[in-house]
Amino acid sequence: VQLVESGGESVQEGASLKLSCAVSGLTTYPENCMAWFRQAEGNEREVVAHFDSDRVANYADSVKGRFTISQDNAKSSLFLQMNSLRPEDTAMYYCAAEGRGYCLDADEYNYWAQGTQVTVS
Repeated sequence: VQLVESGGESVQEGASLKLSCAVSGLTTYPENCMAWFRQAEGNEREVVAHFDSDRVANYADSVKGRFTISQDNAKSSLFLQMNSLRPEDTAMYYCAAEGRGYCLDADEYNYWAQGTQVTVS
């Protein structure tokens, strides 16, 4: 299984970015959760948005109304559209796949991308 991310950049406050995650080799897709996490320096990894096992999108309160998670079933790709970015969104962002359970904790996911840095100033 391979997850490859792209799209992280340094941007100004209020800008938009779209992160992409190409997923290959995942035989359980899309039955399990897929998610975007982020980890700011000194903080724990936190879920930003995820698709649960019913393919319903869920969001952390801090990003509701600004971020949108989407997927391309044909290509097994996951996306995160981030609008109205704030300095507090600065973090390393990770795509995660094959999540089980509540899908809110990093421990519930089996596969991870390498991470892409988003910096908002």
